[in-house]
Amino acid sequence: MEASAIRNFCIVAHIDHGKSTLADRLLQTTGAVNERTFRAQVLDDMDLERERGITIKASAVRLRYRAADGRPYVLNLIDTPGHVDFSFEVTKSLQACDGTLLVVDATQGVEAQTVANYQLARARGLAVIPVLNKIDLANAQPERVEAEIAHLLQDPGARITRASAKEGKGIEELLERVVREIPPPAGDPAAPLSCLVFDSSYDAYKGVVVFVRLFNGTMRPRMGVTFMGNQQRFEVQELGVLTPRPERVDELRAGEVGYFTANIRHPHDVVAGDTVTDSSRPAAVPLPGFARLKPMVFAGIYPASAQELATLRAAMEKFALTDAAFQFEPEQSDALGQGFRCGFLGLLHMEIVQERLEREYGVDLVLTTPSVVFQVTAHGGKTLEIHRPHDLPAAGTILAIAEPYVRAVILAPAEAVGPLMELAMQKRGVYKSTEYLSETRVTLVFEIPLAEILVDFYDRLKSLTRGYGSFDYELLGYRPAKLVRLDILLNGKICEPLSSIVAKDQAYEKGKALVERLKTLIPRQLFEVAIQAAVGSHIIARESVRPLAKHVTGKCYGGDITRKRKLWERQAEGKKRMKQFGNVEIPQDAFLAVLKI
Repeated sequence: MEASAIRNFCIVAHIDHGKSTLADRLLQTTGAVNERTFRAQVLDDMDLERERGITIKASAVRLRYRAADGRPYVLNLIDTPGHVDFSFEVTKSLQACDGTLLVVDATQGVEAQTVANYQLARARGLAVIPVLNKIDLANAQPERVEAEIAHLLQDPGARITRASAKEGKGIEELLERVVREIPPPAGDPAAPLSCLVFDSSYDAYKGVVVFVRLFNGTMRPRMGVTFMGNQQRFEVQELGVLTPRPERVDELRAGEVGYFTANIRHPHDVVAGDTVTDSSRPAAVPLPGFARLKPMVFAGIYPASAQELATLRAAMEKFALTDAAFQFEPEQSDALGQGFRCGFLGLLHMEIVQERLEREYGVDLVLTTPSVVFQVTAHGGKTLEIHRPHDLPAAGTILAIAEPYVRAVILAPAEAVGPLMELAMQKRGVYKSTEYLSETRVTLVFEIPLAEILVDFYDRLKSLTRGYGSFDYELLGYRPAKLVRLDILLNGKICEPLSSIVAKDQAYEKGKALVERLKTLIPRQLFEVAIQAAVGSHIIARESVRPLAKHVTGKCYGGDITRKRKLWERQAEGKKRMKQFGNVEIPQDAFLAVLKI
């Protein structure tokens, strides 16, 4: 296929604005799927994606389209996620494309991720085609939303395609705009091979399946290829494209998107963003790739059974292939044994990783309390990165503590400004600016500690705006803060997984709320369980879980009271010994309770 007949584009939008439904209509209109094989969310092939109705992984597919002038085209489409936690998938997709469809819901209007995705596309210099989706809905406001889109694009005369992905309206017009307005890929098929790895997956029979966009050269089966990042060499065994089913091809040329296998057995040999080149005639320099996103949230993942540790390690290595933003390293916990310290982009990302590991690899997991990375300056000027509360040095050895701050952008109805201001102040936010998109829609900008938005910030924002608010953030850097470690003691022993680092002036309220919550979650034992919250050596809150009572004198009928007293004393001694040597059972809900406080 000549490069002039190829168009590489992706679909980006805020979550739930209709990307996957629009991709379904494009597949149907171009004949990539027929009525017999069609199902909703064709490109969302994970059960988890279909159940939650969200896209988690970017998916690539090749479409064949004959334009109105009769000329055939090949369209390489990538459907992307909309949630802020999966913005890394969007970044990867944009790197492999020459243009994008920017989809906006005609009822919701421009939202936080709409702005963030547009800015990413503009920074890459991509052609942007704005699409107003869901015009069929009774509460659609196309004129208002078109004005918001024009304001975002800073182009009052911007041409915006009105469409209904659900009913198939505007799809033909959209395909014509794709072939006319998105430029064909540049590149020389005769030049040395240079292709970008933008995704990968693991197949038990073929090994690692590598998804690439070719910028220069031609790839053929039995060609020797080298990964320029780690200099690993392999021989291409299978080449293909997704239509959306895998379809073998004899070659991939500059400008095309496809996949190859090369009997790669070790998942860590393939890194998203790496450049693949011809071993016999290598490219002079690697492609720019894309910036690796640093995890923002860290938590421990442990197998429920120690025997599953090796299974969990193998599962994580394979999972890291399909999710380049996920990172892990081994760690040891006194309470939970051997496990892994894992990095995530956010709480939804963490939740999805847990569910996918449990479903796809059949391992039962225990997660510890999520935390962010703090920077501590100790005496002597040495700076430490603290990933776990337990690693925080003693207060007397600390000169300063810094925590990560984010620039939070909130788009919401104008009547919710007051409650949102109050919410941001509760979360130690610093107000920066207000901008009115229209008479009814406003953009608020705050600078907030990352640790404060991890927990329930998004849920409360949705509640205060009756579901119409949206939220996006970007990391600003580290700033000084007054923080302390809040420990939870069970019968006098520190329970490391329940510890957290909190603002000094909020320690008492959070400690009190946490012990009260744990009292309801920790099941009653045969001995009393004392739950205490402490900052350093100071106990700031306490609750007790009453022991289970056994009626030891039930068999005594009348008689001398001394016999009953002896039985009660013996029971008390036994419970004292149990309290000394017994382990308190802590359910998974107790670890999650720290999040709710």
